[in-house]
Amino acid sequence: MLAGHLSEELSNKYARRSLPIRKKDTVKIMRGDYKGKEGEVTKVDTKKYKIYINGITVRKSNGKDALVPIHPSNCMLTDMYLEDRMRREILSRTSPEVKSEAKK
Repeated sequence: MLAGHLSEELSNKYARRSLPIRKKDTVKIMRGDYKGKEGEVTKVDTKKYKIYINGITVRKSNGKDALVPIHPSNCMLTDMYLEDRMRREILSRTSPEVKSEAKK
């Protein structure tokens, strides 16, 4: 499970400090060469413990672009993909706001 910090807005909204990062989440890079860049997570590699973000690429020697692996601890979740049933269940354990949305 690759967890990342939530933005201050999301942290206050869901009463949590961090959540597992998944595909289709939007993250902002907080540390490293790509600091300040934001993008959508396109791939999560649980074996290497890295995430790949759309738009964060490096040019290879053959001219093709490759996604740059980034450690999730260097990222902050700015927007979450809430279509995932499991994620809604995780959030509903602590956040009363999600409980009311789930009942609708």
